[in-house]
Amino acid sequence: MKRFEGYGVLITGAARGIGAATARRLGAEGARVLVTDLDLDAAEKTAADLRERGLTAEAYGCDVGDRSSVEAAVAYAVDAFGSLDVLVNSAARCTPDVPLFEDGPDEVWERDLDLTLTGAYRCCRAALPHLVASGRGAIVTIGSVNGIQDFGNHAYSAAKAGLMSLTRTLAGHAAPRGVRVNLVAPGTVRTSAWEGRAAELDSVARVYPLGRVGEPEDIAAAVAFLASRDAAWITGTTLCVDGGLLAVNTAFHEAIRPLP
Repeated sequence: MKRFEGYGVLITGAARGIGAATARRLGAEGARVLVTDLDLDAAEKTAADLRERGLTAEAYGCDVGDRSSVEAAVAYAVDAFGSLDVLVNSAARCTPDVPLFEDGPDEVWERDLDLTLTGAYRCCRAALPHLVASGRGAIVTIGSVNGIQDFGNHAYSAAKAGLMSLTRTLAGHAAPRGVRVNLVAPGTVRTSAWEGRAAELDSVARVYPLGRVGEPEDIAAAVAFLASRDAAWITGTTLCVDGGLLAVNTAFHEAIRPLP
């Protein structure tokens, strides 16, 4: 059964990585997907790939840092699909930390928070009336384990923690209007951000209890669940999809009893 047959879906940051995998997953389950990204050429390639698979997808250039761009993307999705039933906030920015916290420039902090946290806020604000009108609206935001525990990247982590809070407060506001709001918090996922860093990924994989880092499809599967009617009684929650990273202190276990 295709859980998203007839659904109109807008995904930000969908040209590659988790966003693209989510577009493929929801499209395969019947959704009509608007692949949005700041990089329109890459978004068009992803949408074309979905169409080659026999799925329904269009591309749209969207800058989540600009309110008018976000509103135009939402309007385009509603016009193209007749409704907007699911919003997936995947767009984010992560700038590597400088060696000393006190040397961090304001503009880097502000830009990371604006695109990652405020960008999702802009998208939710623009999409919410249409999600209410659909009668089955759902928002799923891509957070991170960085919003729960220290894994570095001050601004990115603060933004992801903010997304968890926004998920809870917006869920309370939207529930009486029939819209569910949830968040997926991934651990390390093999995306283009790790290109050329295979040795680092192999090293990181050893701290994951399940023995590997995540793939974009792992996160897409969780998004699909939370966006679907299978999760009809779930809202305001953070679902950690992290290979057991937050639940099990692998380093501690290895320190007192080396694993085989």
